[in-house]
Amino acid sequence: MSVLNESVSNPSALNTGYALKPFEVAAPGVNLESYIHAVNNVAVLSAEEEQALANRFFYDKDLDAARQLVLAHLKFVVYIARGYSGYGLNHGDLIQEGNVGLMKAVKRFDPTMGVRLVSFAVHWIKAEIHEFVLKNWRIVKIATTKAQRKLFFNLRGMKKRVGRMTQDEMENVAQELGVSVTDVREMEGRLYAKDFAFDGYDDDNEESAPAPADFLQDYQFDPALTYAHDSSEENETSNLQEALEALDHRSRDIIQRRWLADTKATLHQLADEYGITAERIRQLEQNAMKKLRSSIDIPDFEI
Repeated sequence: MSVLNESVSNPSALNTGYALKPFEVAAPGVNLESYIHAVNNVAVLSAEEEQALANRFFYDKDLDAARQLVLAHLKFVVYIARGYSGYGLNHGDLIQEGNVGLMKAVKRFDPTMGVRLVSFAVHWIKAEIHEFVLKNWRIVKIATTKAQRKLFFNLRGMKKRVGRMTQDEMENVAQELGVSVTDVREMEGRLYAKDFAFDGYDDDNEESAPAPADFLQDYQFDPALTYAHDSSEENETSNLQEALEALDHRSRDIIQRRWLADTKATLHQLADEYGITAERIRQLEQNAMKKLRSSIDIPDFEI
């Protein structure tokens, strides 16, 4: 990857071939206009030229071919990055992150798939830009889960006007994206939330406004909450023990040794002990977990 990174920052050093011509270009953050002008002057590869270069890199690990594939698609990254200009982030930084995605795509591109590199690379380019936007747009993370990230970018693109959405607009967006109105409203609030210094600023101004941290209540030594927490844990433990005792001996042993023991047993270890197949142990484990879930409220586990 370091070699490919060098090709983006210093393409003039490459051994060019096919439709590519040498040119001088700085990194996007140095002189953005010059960079965009330079990459736009790189000729587009024909399908045959792209296939030949991809084969050279895929089969022969020809780094020069990889450099040429990257150079020929830099203008495509600029086009995609332009679509994220509404987040207030530096365009050059967005392009640079997109270039990282392009290089990852070139590294993983399989010419036998029968598709053009640009179709394959768009996912990798957008993924890197998405990650950069989510990390830098706000101090507080706007979206953390995969579903929230999808809603974040879709909501930004679907807004018809500047300002907060009405209830009808939220309902329409929720229906189109297949999410709840509550999810849309929450993400809308995150988008318009302002950043504040949680711990305040390090200054000696006594008249400055208190920091948000000053208004938090310390629940650490609240006796009522401590008792409630201990009581809840004791109740959950008791329910689990009763549910385990309701299982047959073999199922209970499998659950205890697979989930509750300090040293977890493997499916094959239990299979050898019980004289059955590992698949049968897995089935018994699944059935036991279903019985436990029906008795107590525990999260689903991937078995």
